Amino acid sequence: MRGRKVVKTLETKWLDWAKQLQAIAQIGLTYSKDVYDVERYEQIRQISMEMMAQQTNTEMATIKKLFANETGYATPKVDVRAVIFQENKILMVKETSDGCWALPGGWADVGLSPGEIAVKEVKEEAGIDVKAGKLLGVFDKKCHPHPPSPYHVYKIFIQCEMIGGELKEGIETSAVGFFGKDELPPLSVARNTESQIKRMFQYIEGKQEEVYFD
Repeated sequence: MRGRKVVKTLETKWLDWAKQLQAIAQIGLTYSKDVYDVERYEQIRQISMEMMAQQTNTEMATIKKLFANETGYATPKVDVRAVIFQENKILMVKETSDGCWALPGGWADVGLSPGEIAVKEVKEEAGIDVKAGKLLGVFDKKCHPHPPSPYHVYKIFIQCEMIGGELKEGIETSAVGFFGKDELPPLSVARNTESQIKRMFQYIEGKQEEVYFD
């Protein structure tokens, strides 16, 4: 199933173009052997970083740090989110970074499967043990109302079952709780949007059966 098309403003289009230039530069620097081509790709990378810094209000030094170690063929980053229901309520954690709420999760780790990442992140952020059960959706961040980001991100939502432990906050979280569809707390929209959370509720309501993807 496909998500609704997000209307792009000029500001977000500039960021899209900057990310595409960054990807072209990274691929060119990986495969090019000609010294003059390498110099041109370095210039493209510099321009793309300046554009990203401008459009995201991020310090240039931070942008350089984000991409200085990126090598090889440029691909999207992967964010994994765990979906845990209990009595028709969904588990969320309060992020210390912005004081808002999100499904437990984070960046994918090399060497771990998506299911293993979901299990690990829930334990670290919410204190409980879970078993990964079903893929619910794969969201392309550009297709949803997230704030601008320097990365192109795929977000994987995996339904999990609680099998032990007790709820408690972690190093990166300050609170943990279950919330109904109509009582959602302020959301960390860089991590998940209201429309994405409410789509998760459709699975327990029997309104969504197929895996969602953009």
